[in-house]
Amino acid sequence: MLHVSSKDQISAFSHSEQTQEYKIAPNDVLRINVYYQNGEDFLDMFSMADYRTMTASTNPNMGLEFLVEFDGYIKLPYLGYVKIDSMTLREAGLYLEEAYSEYLNNPMVRLQVMNKRVTIFPGGSGGSAKVINLVNNNTTLIEALALAGGINDGKAYKIKLIRGDLKNPTIYQIDLSTVEGLKQADLVLQANDIIYVEPAKVLTQFMKEFNPYLSLANTILIIFQLFR
Repeated sequence: MLHVSSKDQISAFSHSEQTQEYKIAPNDVLRINVYYQNGEDFLDMFSMADYRTMTASTNPNMGLEFLVEFDGYIKLPYLGYVKIDSMTLREAGLYLEEAYSEYLNNPMVRLQVMNKRVTIFPGGSGGSAKVINLVNNNTTLIEALALAGGINDGKAYKIKLIRGDLKNPTIYQIDLSTVEGLKQADLVLQANDIIYVEPAKVLTQFMKEFNPYLSLANTILIIFQLFR
């Protein structure tokens, strides 16, 4: 069970946090296309050996993939190192379009984060933690819980969202048993968020596991009484 000390204060959600889009973070792998002229991808002409990447796509139409480094910078052809973390994908796309417009006529930039993931402890028995890859750009907390299989024997009214540096994280508590809590669960997850659902009490878990044996004992007792 996760215990929150007095130093780890529970933070309140602001409206901007509940409505904000996904923001690019260090260690994100971005698939980037820079289209110009007749839909050609400007980046196709460059060798991936010259740029720090996680992987190179074998399909030229898919775009090249670049790593956002620990300091939030990414190295791109012609532009060199540019700081891109903490931007939404839309903001980053507009920023790069403006930067590439010095070299290209009316460039159009498309970005996609390829390795977004969150860790979920759904409240079940030990070893039930799951790492969920976020395919959609703006996956919400409640969608991630559904992808993890829902809340297994956990307390829907005691869900903690842990965000940021684990040495000094921001912790939010969400109660899915209320309408207001369901509204909060609609917030967009960020890379490396941790979702922790507090497990049900030991007695509740014990009774759940013991119930089949209790039912069997009752059935045997009824049969015994019928044939006495």
